[in-house]
Amino acid sequence: MMTLRWIIVSAVLLLTGCQSTGVTVDSQLKLEGTWHIEEINGQSVVNYSPAQLSFSPNGALSGNNSCNTFTGNYTFIDDVLTLLPKAGTMKACVDALESQEKNVMALMPKVTQARLVKTQLILQNKEGKTLLMLKRVSHAQGDDMSMTPN
Repeated sequence: MMTLRWIIVSAVLLLTGCQSTGVTVDSQLKLEGTWHIEEINGQSVVNYSPAQLSFSPNGALSGNNSCNTFTGNYTFIDDVLTLLPKAGTMKACVDALESQEKNVMALMPKVTQARLVKTQLILQNKEGKTLLMLKRVSHAQGDDMSMTPN
């Protein structure tokens, strides 16, 4: 009996160690898909802004911060969201988009909470202040929009 437990525990640990990103995504709110950023710190985005965040089921984060594209990771565990942008392009853009880009990049690491209100994804800091407001653009495969709002 003890040998069987050891085999099961070993198998679980081995399978857990084989995950490609090492990022855990475990929340009832389904973030997967692409979300267009509509507001940054309470201000509407520039009309022609391509700002968006894309959440992959494996914990990969990518998007456009208004001017440049970026990649990184995210975790969503026990309703705590962490956005970890890492690498990005560095092209020059018009002043309005560059300013908006700086705000997006500065706010992402401050996000700790996500709520779905009607069709908008609200990203907030630990004090509950809304940092980013987004609207879904596309879904991950198999996502049927049956989200559980908090």
